[in-house]
Amino acid sequence: MEQKIKILVLFYGYGSIVSLAKEIAKGAEEEGAEVKLRKVKEYFPQEIVEKFHIPVTSNQDIQEISLDDLRWADGLALGSPTRFGNMAGSLKIFLDSTIELWTKGELYGKPVTFFTEASTIHGGHESTILTMSTYAYHFGMIIVPIGYAIPEISSSTTGGGPYGATHLGSKPEVDEKEAKIARFQGKRLVQVSRKLKG
Repeated sequence: MEQKIKILVLFYGYGSIVSLAKEIAKGAEEEGAEVKLRKVKEYFPQEIVEKFHIPVTSNQDIQEISLDDLRWADGLALGSPTRFGNMAGSLKIFLDSTIELWTKGELYGKPVTFFTEASTIHGGHESTILTMSTYAYHFGMIIVPIGYAIPEISSSTTGGGPYGATHLGSKPEVDEKEAKIARFQGKRLVQVSRKLKG
């Protein structure tokens, strides 16, 4: 009997980035994977959370990430909203804390894919994914883009592209095209993980 592929969907953020993470997880499950959905810790001080009305309760049902979750996974989907064209600081802090995995080569050869959201079309969708991908290069991971494999990627006027699933945050909800792209990305990650593990 074939062993189930284990996929970790890890993100920082609230609202639409959580929706994208859940769609990627759903796609991975539809492809037969066992999936863990995890978030990174919020590092904003309480006064910033209150001042800018950050909806920290919107992902309370999701467990925080541990290094063992990364060890467990056969493949990883990594997501963050864009912060000035880069990943959010909370995700960067967590990734910087994974040096123990790096020194032991524990993520070497594992496939990884990326997703993001930004408020404007040119607000950093691609650059945020590219900045997250530098982590994978240093860990020797295998980057899994989605290319133009489904028509929604080239026909979407909102989010999604060859780099990965995205959401155009000027509208509150992830639309059906964005959701379909995210589910496809989850399936693609499982397919590649299965081939590499097999």
